[in-house]
Amino acid sequence: MRATLYTDGGARGNPGPAAFAYVLEAADGTVLASHGEKIGVATNNVAEYRGLVAGLERAVELGVPEVDVVSDSELLVKQMRGEYRVKNEALVDLSLQASRLARKLTRVTYRHVRRAHNELADRLVNEALDA
Repeated sequence: MRATLYTDGGARGNPGPAAFAYVLEAADGTVLASHGEKIGVATNNVAEYRGLVAGLERAVELGVPEVDVVSDSELLVKQMRGEYRVKNEALVDLSLQASRLARKLTRVTYRHVRRAHNELADRLVNEALDA
């Protein structure tokens, strides 16, 4: 089974009050899992990575072997593809956690999209921040 994992994170102020969200969707569009959560004060990039880690954890729990990660964070996508080095201390551990989780799956791909193409995850981030 293949699924798409839409992830997002955001902070109001950078750093500022932050939240992450993910939506795990089956190939037929069925939502397998979704979650949005406040994480206190963090940067946008930390929030983006927290969404990725949480979403990959859920995919592993559900036994989804193939995951296409979709994110509006170009930095996260390029770092997870190995195109950019992870230099920021706060992101090193999070990227390692994400890589460890990805290795538990058969196949993981990463795709960057504009925010408009990541609507549901973006909405869950804002709902978590507004709660």
